[in-house]
Amino acid sequence: MKRKYTPLTEQLRHAVLNCGQTQYALCKATGIDKTAMSRFINGERGVSMQVLDKLGEYLGLRIVTDKPKSKAKKGG
Repeated sequence: MKRKYTPLTEQLRHAVLNCGQTQYALCKATGIDKTAMSRFINGERGVSMQVLDKLGEYLGLRIVTDKPKSKAKKGG
């Protein structure tokens, strides 16, 4: 059974909304601009890689793949 793909941005929004902190507290702790965070959460804008790194580090996030590693063919 194939699992439904959830975009990383949606996963990040979910993590932010369910981290147990207000957006204000999260922004204050990470130094992320409140307006930028609000626009991201509301789906109006994306965020920079720097912001992704800050959120990932602060929330303890990591990327996990569901796909099995492909085996390289030997020979030629």
